[in-house]
Amino acid sequence: MPRLTLAALLVAVLFLPGCNNTLNPFCGSARPVPLIGSLSPSTMDYSQIQQGVVLTVKGSHFVAASQVLINGQPLSTSVLSDAQLKVTLSSGIISGPGAVNVVVHTPSGGSGDVGCSSGGNSSTLVLTVN
Repeated sequence: MPRLTLAALLVAVLFLPGCNNTLNPFCGSARPVPLIGSLSPSTMDYSQIQQGVVLTVKGSHFVAASQVLINGQPLSTSVLSDAQLKVTLSSGIISGPGAVNVVVHTPSGGSGDVGCSSGGNSSTLVLTVN
């Protein structure tokens, strides 16, 4: 039976597709993919948006560089914690009633090219504007 050398095992762990960044010691500065869990409020009237209203996005793995995207448009985002973001919505961002796609984006950063993934987009939640 062939014996695996320590070097071969290390290469296999570090560079396999889908390698978990927590297993790769070179991924310490990689940014996690954000996870989005809920919106507060999840429904609002367009008249609130016309006046300017705060939307809270809750989830996890948010970092200082994370941004909320409304229908693909990045907004100035306040990062309150690794689990909570806030943005102000206005009629300049949302032009009328309907379904609004909300995504959190974290840009890649710091991982170089050593088998690490970094940053990315969360799944999409829908904000309903009446």
